[in-house]
Amino acid sequence: MSTDLVVAAPAIGASAGVKPTRQFLTFRVGGEEYGMDILKVQEIRSYEVPTRVAHAPSFVKGVVNLRGVIVPIMDMRIKLGCEALYNDFTVVIVMNIGNRVLGMVADSVSDVLELEDDQIRPAPEISSAIDSRHVTGLGKVNERILILLDIVGMVSSPEFGLMD
Repeated sequence: MSTDLVVAAPAIGASAGVKPTRQFLTFRVGGEEYGMDILKVQEIRSYEVPTRVAHAPSFVKGVVNLRGVIVPIMDMRIKLGCEALYNDFTVVIVMNIGNRVLGMVADSVSDVLELEDDQIRPAPEISSAIDSRHVTGLGKVNERILILLDIVGMVSSPEFGLMD
C-alpha cells in the first residue's frame, strides 16, 4: 500500500509589517519531535521494505525505485539508537538535497509549522545522539519543543557517507 502526500510550500515573503517566518515539516523519531526545512522535502510516502544493499551502514535500510529514480533509504531511528518498529504510521520523508534524492524513515509526520524568528532559540551545547553542528535551534510552539535540524549538513557529513 503506497499513499503519497506531495508537499508544496507556499512562497514566504517579508512585506511591510509582516515578521519573516520559516516553514518546517515536523516529524517524530523515538520520543522526540524534529523539524526540517520544508523546502528540502519532495514528498512523504508510506514505508515500503527497501531492497537491501550489501556493505551499507546499518542505518541505511536499502534502496527503493521511486518513479525510475533509485533512492537510498536511511532510518534515523537506527542512526539515533532508537528502537525501529515498522507500523502503519511509519513514513519515508523523500528529500531533494543538492542533486540527490534521499529517503529518511521516521515514526510519523506531524504537520507543517511556520515559525517566526523569535520562536527559534539557539541549540544548547549538550552531548546528544545528533551532532550539535546539525541542530540549528529549538523551535517553541506553545508547549511543544522542536529540535530543528540542518538536514543538508547532516546527510552531507562524513559520518553519514551518503553524499559526495
